[in-house]
Amino acid sequence: MFDLTEYIKKATKVEGGHLSIGRGGYTLFFAEGSTLGCYDIDKMKQLCIEAGLRVIDSRCVPFDLVADLAICGPMAAVGTAPRFCLSRAFSYVALAEWVASYRAAGAEIYNMPEVHDEPVA
Repeated sequence: MFDLTEYIKKATKVEGGHLSIGRGGYTLFFAEGSTLGCYDIDKMKQLCIEAGLRVIDSRCVPFDLVADLAICGPMAAVGTAPRFCLSRAFSYVALAEWVASYRAAGAEIYNMPEVHDEPVA
């Protein structure tokens, strides 16, 4: 078996790196276009939280909401700049924006503080 900690370290160092957990398992985003997925969710979740990696666990979100976010919403930009497309589903947004939509739907978020827009003086 390979060492998960090496992939987690890569994810902590790349802009947008994170662990996404859903009903079908987890996906670790550790570089642009590079992911690692499996089903041993509890072990991976614990390792990522301990390493300080951002973790988004959407298993507690109602299925229709999480399906809408995953299918119609934008993707998180990992290792690349955010990009807008006419179809929102093909757009890439900053991880903070992507996480905000999952947080609003009720997902469990770890190692990513909630960002509040400050009023401009």
